Amino acid sequence: MADVNRGNRPLSPFMIGPYYRPQMTSISSIMVRITAIAALILAVLVVWWLLAAATSDSAFAFIDGLLRSWLGDLLMLGGAWTLWYHMLGRLRHVIWDFGYCLEVAISEKMGMGMFIGATVLAVLTILVV
Repeated sequence: MADVNRGNRPLSPFMIGPYYRPQMTSISSIMVRITAIAALILAVLVVWWLLAAATSDSAFAFIDGLLRSWLGDLLMLGGAWTLWYHMLGRLRHVIWDFGYCLEVAISEKMGMGMFIGATVLAVLTILVV
């Protein structure tokens, strides 16, 4: 077996803690994946609402009551933030695919801009709707 120097190998980002310091680029990339899953759950809620509207008054009353409650308002705010964040993350990757903004400092600013931008756009969405 070959003699491999395992001490100089890069560490996985899943070893967060004393071995790996999270960076804005890695956190924002992980958040894009998490928001994709959250958007899927939000889509299931919307489909549930539509199916309930097509089936019966009692089924619709339940899900409509849930989505119009404070919990539903919180879910919709989180859903708006999720959709905006995921959209900004996809836009960031399109910019990278064209070969722009690949420097580390700019990438970190874009990651922070995604968090701030999604928050501002979600609040604007709630105020407009």
